[in-house]
Amino acid sequence: VQLQAFGGGLVQAGGSLTLSCAASGRTFSMYVMGWFRQAPGKEREFVVTVSRSGSRTIYADSVKGRFTISRDNAKNTVYLQMNSLKPEDTAVYYCAADQGFMSVLPSGYDYWGQGTLVTVSS
Repeated sequence: VQLQAFGGGLVQAGGSLTLSCAASGRTFSMYVMGWFRQAPGKEREFVVTVSRSGSRTIYADSVKGRFTISRDNAKNTVYLQMNSLKPEDTAVYYCAADQGFMSVLPSGYDYWGQGTLVTVSS
Protein backbone atom coordinates (compact mmCIF):
# COMPACT_ATOMS: atom_id res chain seq x y z
CA VAL A 1 0.00 0.00 0.00
CA GLN A 2 1.18 3.53 -0.74
CA LEU A 3 0.28 6.36 1.60
CA GLN A 4 0.12 10.08 1.04
CA ALA A 5 -0.44 12.45 3.92
CA PHE A 6 -1.56 16.03 3.45
CA GLY A 7 -3.32 18.85 5.24
CA GLY A 8 -0.47 20.26 7.30
CA GLY A 9 0.17 23.94 7.66
CA LEU A 10 0.67 26.85 10.01
CA VAL A 11 -1.92 27.42 12.71
CA GLN A 12 -2.08 29.52 15.85
CA ALA A 13 -2.15 27.93 19.27
CA GLY A 14 -5.68 26.93 20.17
CA GLY A 15 -6.59 26.40 16.55
CA SER A 16 -7.58 23.31 14.62
CA LEU A 17 -6.30 21.38 11.66
CA THR A 18 -7.35 18.18 9.92
CA LEU A 19 -4.82 15.86 8.34
CA SER A 20 -5.72 13.28 5.74
CA CYS A 21 -3.89 10.19 4.61
CA ALA A 22 -4.92 8.63 1.33
CA ALA A 23 -4.00 5.04 0.59
CA SER A 24 -3.65 3.34 -2.74
CA GLY A 25 -5.07 -0.07 -3.52
CA ARG A 26 -8.34 -1.83 -2.81
CA THR A 27 -7.41 -3.49 0.47
CA PHE A 28 -7.32 -0.45 2.74
CA SER A 29 -9.70 -2.09 5.18
CA MET A 30 -7.14 -4.83 5.83
CA TYR A 31 -4.72 -2.34 7.42
CA VAL A 32 -4.42 -0.98 10.88
CA MET A 33 -3.61 2.71 10.55
CA GLY A 34 -1.57 4.99 12.73
CA TRP A 35 -0.34 8.54 13.01
CA PHE A 36 3.08 9.41 14.34
CA ARG A 37 4.95 12.68 14.57
CA GLN A 38 8.53 13.81 14.69
CA ALA A 39 9.70 17.15 15.96
CA PRO A 40 13.14 18.53 15.01
CA GLY A 41 15.87 16.76 16.91
CA LYS A 42 13.47 14.27 18.48
CA GLU A 43 12.53 10.69 17.86
CA ARG A 44 9.38 9.69 16.05
CA GLU A 45 6.51 9.69 18.53
CA PHE A 46 3.26 7.76 18.57
CA VAL A 47 0.09 9.82 18.26
CA VAL A 48 -2.84 7.50 17.63
CA THR A 49 -3.83 4.23 15.99
CA VAL A 50 -7.15 2.89 14.70
CA SER A 51 -8.36 -0.63 14.02
CA ARG A 52 -9.37 -1.92 10.61
CA SER A 53 -13.03 -1.21 11.15
CA GLY A 54 -12.44 2.05 12.97
CA SER A 55 -14.16 0.80 16.09
CA ARG A 56 -11.07 0.78 18.30
CA THR A 57 -8.54 3.52 18.90
CA ILE A 58 -5.51 4.12 21.09
CA TYR A 59 -4.32 7.67 21.77
CA ALA A 60 -1.12 9.01 23.23
CA ASP A 61 -1.79 10.76 26.52
CA SER A 62 -0.41 13.99 25.09
CA VAL A 63 -3.20 14.25 22.52
CA LYS A 64 -6.07 12.49 24.25
CA GLY A 65 -9.18 14.66 24.27
CA ARG A 66 -7.78 17.00 21.63
CA PHE A 67 -7.14 14.78 18.61
CA THR A 68 -9.58 12.41 16.91
CA ILE A 69 -8.75 9.73 14.39
CA SER A 70 -11.30 8.38 11.94
CA ARG A 71 -11.23 6.37 8.76
CA ASP A 72 -13.40 5.98 5.71
CA ASN A 73 -12.67 2.60 4.19
CA ALA A 74 -14.81 3.38 1.16
CA LYS A 75 -12.53 6.35 0.41
CA ASN A 76 -9.28 4.64 1.44
CA THR A 77 -8.58 7.54 3.76
CA VAL A 78 -7.75 8.06 7.41
CA TYR A 79 -8.17 11.44 9.09
CA LEU A 80 -6.67 13.15 12.09
CA GLN A 81 -8.74 15.99 13.49
CA MET A 82 -6.54 18.12 15.73
CA ASN A 83 -8.14 20.66 18.06
CA SER A 84 -6.75 22.94 20.76
CA LEU A 85 -3.35 22.78 19.15
CA LYS A 86 -0.30 23.68 21.19
CA PRO A 87 3.18 24.79 20.10
CA GLU A 88 4.50 21.44 21.31
CA ASP A 89 2.35 19.74 18.67
CA THR A 90 4.66 21.20 16.03
CA ALA A 91 6.13 18.30 14.06
CA VAL A 92 6.11 16.41 10.82
CA TYR A 93 3.13 14.08 10.98
CA TYR A 94 3.32 10.67 9.35
CA CYS A 95 0.61 8.17 8.64
CA ALA A 96 1.45 4.50 8.74
CA ALA A 97 -0.21 1.20 7.87
CA ASP A 98 0.24 -2.41 8.83
CA GLN A 99 -1.62 -5.67 8.36
CA GLY A 100 -0.80 -6.81 11.87
CA PHE A 101 -1.95 -5.63 15.25
CA MET A 102 -2.51 -2.09 16.49
CA SER A 103 0.80 -0.81 17.79
CA VAL A 104 2.19 2.28 19.50
CA LEU A 105 5.66 1.61 18.12
CA PRO A 106 6.99 2.80 14.76
CA SER A 107 8.44 -0.68 14.26
CA GLY A 108 4.89 -2.02 14.26
CA TYR A 109 4.16 -0.50 10.86
CA ASP A 110 5.49 -1.60 7.49
CA TYR A 111 4.20 1.25 5.33
CA TRP A 112 4.70 4.99 5.76
CA GLY A 113 3.57 8.15 4.08
CA GLN A 114 5.92 11.02 3.31
CA GLY A 115 4.85 13.24 6.18
CA THR A 116 3.16 16.59 6.38
CA LEU A 117 4.43 19.50 8.47
CA VAL A 118 2.27 21.02 11.18
CA THR A 119 3.51 24.25 12.75
CA VAL A 120 1.71 25.72 15.73
CA SER A 121 2.64 29.29 16.59
CA SER A 122 2.32 30.69 20.10
